[in-house]
Amino acid sequence: MEAISAPTAQTQPDDPAIDRQLMAKIQSGDQTALATLYDRQAPQMMGLAMRILQNRRDAEDLLHDVFLEAWQKADAYQADRGTVRNWLLLRTRSRAIDRLRALKTAREKGVLCAITEEETICDEHDPSTTADNILARKALDSLSKIQRIVIELSYFEGLTCSEIATHCNIPIGTVKSRLSAAMTKLRDQLSATEREANV
Repeated sequence: MEAISAPTAQTQPDDPAIDRQLMAKIQSGDQTALATLYDRQAPQMMGLAMRILQNRRDAEDLLHDVFLEAWQKADAYQADRGTVRNWLLLRTRSRAIDRLRALKTAREKGVLCAITEEETICDEHDPSTTADNILARKALDSLSKIQRIVIELSYFEGLTCSEIATHCNIPIGTVKSRLSAAMTKLRDQLSATEREANV
């Protein structure tokens, strides 16, 4: 394996040859190469994630996830199908869109207000946010363990049904049925809580 030459003034940041060499080292388990690749590609990936998610915390979390995936699935990269940069940007875009859809769905269904106080799904200045957070957490606590797992992977981690199926080693149909049952239970739980509050 060729050694990675030190960057020079003539070396362009997006030099595909250097990135291919780094990927070869990453595929061999070289963590230093991963760090170098991060330094080279993270700024553009961050910019893309920010344009899609419009939230720095979400974008930073996404970037971490994409590089973790790149480390775990480095062997999936094939140089003859494109540059390393394009491979990383495609993964960034795909994961960002998945996460955006998950957050949008959560808002539309009125089930989740915020994951933690630092999340920005809700308006932090809304006086009802704290109460809504408590209600949402109580509703989540009412789920069975298997229902909560798929909800968390879908809405909190932004995984698709296919990815959840792979992660949990279950059929995709099972993922969809568990998500549907979990969402129904969450809505029922929140509706019951609201009725009690209005009595």
